[in-house]
Amino acid sequence: MNPASGSPWRVRDFRTLFAASALSHLGTNVGYVAMPLLAVTVLGAGPGQAGALAALSTAAFLLIGLPAGAWVDRLPARRVLVAADAARAVLLASVPVAWWLDALSLPQLYAVVLLNGCATVFFDVGSQSVLPDLVGRERLVPANTAVVSLMAGANIAGRGAGGFLVQLLTAPLAVAGGAVAYLASAAGLTGVGRRRPSPEPKAGPRRLRAEVAEGLRHVFGSRELRALALTAALANLGAQMVNAMLPVLFTRDLGLPAGALGLYWAVGGLGLLLGAASARRLAARLGHGRALARAGLWCAPATLAVALIGEGPWLWVAGAGWLTATVKTGIDNVLGVTLRQHLTPDPLLGRMNATFRFLLTGALAVGSVLAGAIGELAGVRVAVWAGAVCMACAFLPVFRSPLRTLRQLPEVPAPSRPGAPAAGSPATGGHP
Repeated sequence: MNPASGSPWRVRDFRTLFAASALSHLGTNVGYVAMPLLAVTVLGAGPGQAGALAALSTAAFLLIGLPAGAWVDRLPARRVLVAADAARAVLLASVPVAWWLDALSLPQLYAVVLLNGCATVFFDVGSQSVLPDLVGRERLVPANTAVVSLMAGANIAGRGAGGFLVQLLTAPLAVAGGAVAYLASAAGLTGVGRRRPSPEPKAGPRRLRAEVAEGLRHVFGSRELRALALTAALANLGAQMVNAMLPVLFTRDLGLPAGALGLYWAVGGLGLLLGAASARRLAARLGHGRALARAGLWCAPATLAVALIGEGPWLWVAGAGWLTATVKTGIDNVLGVTLRQHLTPDPLLGRMNATFRFLLTGALAVGSVLAGAIGELAGVRVAVWAGAVCMACAFLPVFRSPLRTLRQLPEVPAPSRPGAPAAGSPATGGHP
């Protein structure tokens, strides 16, 4: 059988990476639930302190997201992944140990969450960067489908498992369970072989700032990558504006129980799964870029229904709109990530992925701030409408780019010389 074709599940290293990622996502989702509950129930944290804890969980992407890509490009990817999960295991394990010694404090939780976020930056960038090397670029669509489906399933089941563990074992012991999951993931990742050769040493000292700038030029100098980045950032911005206001809207304005909000968000996880499952067939029928553009055109109007959320049937209308929006997100996550990987040469994969992570996480932070400001000044409903409109318009950068007519996945471009202007649109050759 041709190694460049077929299912990624035939590749042992991909199966190993997938199993380890499942454990890693389990640890992440258990921590997502257990850490704030620990802060509130054990340490008596107030709303401001809980908010600070949540902010620190994403701060690492803004603080070190861009240089992390350059470091990932310099280092063997397997070692990066193993070190990241081992670090997260140690950090989470320190929490139940300190609790057992009666020495746990909020400053320690802040430090653990921030440093855990730093390790997560390296794991996320490294796992996306190593995938083309493990499965071959011809297998990226089914491989990314599996990864996106795993993330969606983890969002549905992992957080539920986290809540169950907190209820069954108490929050500190649930955090210990997350640490065990990270440790098992690190052990499993040691079985992933190194395939991509180490980068050739460059003449003279390598400057981190120059390497980061090279990654930024690669993303923003390409019409295709720039469009993918803007579309994803706008989608994240709008979704975060909506999600930040939903707890207030559900519980205060509509008087609905917390379980209703959980069910609403679970519908989003279902949408991600449906989108990821349909992405490959849609790309086979329409072409990769055309499927991405048309999914946005077809699904975008429905996202406005999210802002109609209310009592009775309007709750179902809004739920259908949210399901449609997340189906599009699932399609974007498979086809958009695959296109990004095909538009980037191996030596720049880490920096490209880090640039996207920086932009997308920054959009989440800005969305939270905007939603809070609009909600205070104009009302929660206005903030939700603003987010829904942003989501509805997010597809436009891709729809107005050369990706709109792209049928075949583009050939991987050759890396440009440091300091040279960014290459032209490499995907143009794939146009009909």
